[in-house]
Amino acid sequence: MTAYRYVDSAAALREVVAAAKTEPLLAVDTEAASFHRYVDRVYLIQLSTRQSTAIIDPLALPDLAPLGDLLAEPHVEKVFHDADYDLRILDRDYKFRSRHLFDTRVAAQLAGEPAIGLAALVRQYLGITLAKVHQRADWSRRPLPPEMLEYAAADTRHLPALRDALTARLQSLDRLAWVEEECQRLEALRWSGDGTAGGTSEAFHRVKGAKALSPRQLGALRELFIWRDAVAAQQDKALFRIIGNDALLAVSQALPRSNAALGQIRGLPATLARRHGTALLAAVDRALTLPERELPVRQRGPRQPRDPEFDARVERLKTARNQVAERLGLDPGVLCGKPTLEAIARARPKDRTRLAAVEGLRRWQAAVLSDALLPVLP
Repeated sequence: MTAYRYVDSAAALREVVAAAKTEPLLAVDTEAASFHRYVDRVYLIQLSTRQSTAIIDPLALPDLAPLGDLLAEPHVEKVFHDADYDLRILDRDYKFRSRHLFDTRVAAQLAGEPAIGLAALVRQYLGITLAKVHQRADWSRRPLPPEMLEYAAADTRHLPALRDALTARLQSLDRLAWVEEECQRLEALRWSGDGTAGGTSEAFHRVKGAKALSPRQLGALRELFIWRDAVAAQQDKALFRIIGNDALLAVSQALPRSNAALGQIRGLPATLARRHGTALLAAVDRALTLPERELPVRQRGPRQPRDPEFDARVERLKTARNQVAERLGLDPGVLCGKPTLEAIARARPKDRTRLAAVEGLRRWQAAVLSDALLPVLP
């Protein structure tokens, strides 16, 4: 017997949404296919109340507006695990906004759990083992086999119980308000990508090792990126499924002029050399014939002048933060990240009120850290 409802009609969607609006809590997850497709999008949406699970097929439903209304309902608590990406892609694809959130990943972090993956938490708190064999499956395929649908359903089915267990743990630690503050801030998350499927035209600069290339080699890398992007778009495949960045970097470094030279590149698998050899050599040739003025310039971030006093303040703040983190059993970065410590070091607040006003510092962080941080700020 199937333990979920597959929703692929407008009538079924309305029924599921109407029922969910009567519930106090709804677990939510999404499945995309960036690991497989050039054009990423939401390919599946899972919803679970305490009693039932529904799997919504966005490919079969041209209008998901009822779901958007449900996610925006303030009286229904929406439970996610690692909500960040789900919230961003729901905004990207549908402009949906979620209110009244609870993120079990955030809750686990602030409870001091060392393993915060969903499978690890469900096993620890609920004694249930989740299969993760379909973690990188192609969710764009249709029809989806039963084992993939069951996997998807399991991602939300156990979230209500996990939320309850983590809430109890946080209450015992007097940290539930910390999670509530963090989850309230999640409501403001929006998609911040550039809107292009293959990335920006300057993406080649971000390849590890690109900064060490000469302008001519960097020009070859740019040409190779342009070629790969076009092929990936045509075939609707993820970029790395055409050829990986490491291989493109190796070709750029070698600047081969022949198939023989291409075959000698250690970082280029022979199968890829045979499959794409003509195109790779053509891209390199285009770079070799470019005028100097058309070659890309290596990007270098602006160098900030060193301020020994500022650096010393940051180190003192880190030491104080680390001591509090150890006492609370928290990862130091979870308790307070380096960018926030740097903001405090720049502001140099003299009292609790001014510390609490530092941009990026949460109310719960100010309450927990003020006694430790203020004394180390001269």
